[in-house]
Amino acid sequence: MDFIKKHILIIVCIAAGILLGVLGFIIWSQHSTINEQQVETQKLQQEQKDMQDLLEMGKLNLEEQYEQFSREYSEYSRTITNDSLVAQLTREQMRYQKLLEELKQTKATDAREITRLRKELETVRGVLRDYIRQVDSLNQVNRTLVTENTEIKGRLEESHRVNLDLQEEKEKLTEKVTIAAQLDATNIGMSILNKRNKVTKKIKDCKTIQVNFNISRNVTAANGQRALYVRIQTPSGEVLNGGGSFPYENRQLEYSMKKLVEYTGEEVAVVTYWTVSEYLSAGEYRVSIFADGNMIGTRTFTFK
Repeated sequence: MDFIKKHILIIVCIAAGILLGVLGFIIWSQHSTINEQQVETQKLQQEQKDMQDLLEMGKLNLEEQYEQFSREYSEYSRTITNDSLVAQLTREQMRYQKLLEELKQTKATDAREITRLRKELETVRGVLRDYIRQVDSLNQVNRTLVTENTEIKGRLEESHRVNLDLQEEKEKLTEKVTIAAQLDATNIGMSILNKRNKVTKKIKDCKTIQVNFNISRNVTAANGQRALYVRIQTPSGEVLNGGGSFPYENRQLEYSMKKLVEYTGEEVAVVTYWTVSEYLSAGEYRVSIFADGNMIGTRTFTFK
């Protein structure tokens, strides 16, 4: 009986040990599962935090891109003078400003909205690049036009300079031709005649003054009738007045004698007379010959 009890006690102890082992395993297993769940939860929480940080950084980066894009717009807008492009850029500027406001109001966790705004930014950037190409193309055209205008201006200035040179040469030639075509009085002589029309040496016996000269041969001078003016100045500088005047260097000069001659280009002798009606003093008398508004000869004579 004691033997049986002893075996039963052993069996009970063994069963109790087994039961305790099973319960210990179950408790250990549950504790391990709880630890694993806690680790997994912590891991998920860390991943969520990392994802949140990434989304925040992505949003901040996108905002920085929008701000940089805004500065690019402003920079290019200042360099553009084409009204049409300025209007288009202004529309795009208002568009990205609206997108920037939407981005600032969007939560960092709204990945779908941020992705949409990122695509919008790429679209606006593409438009800007297209405008930049247009601006560069227009600038190239403008540079070409400026170069062409500079070349044309240079050619016009050169042409103007050549024209001025030609005009100056023409004026010089005209002046030379004018000078060459002027009549020339040579062999100017002045004689004083007494009452018998004889040459006298004393001025007090003078009743008539005779002035003679030759108009030289000149094939370049125009042919036709010419008015010749003889002007006699006394020792005191007064002019022996013949009753009229003629134009000379923008003023009127008195003449002593006037003679009309028919000039054919060949040498012609001219004689003029002035009747004395006043007292003449001894001294130096100057005779000047004028034709066509030019003085064509002058000479001085002294009488006692």
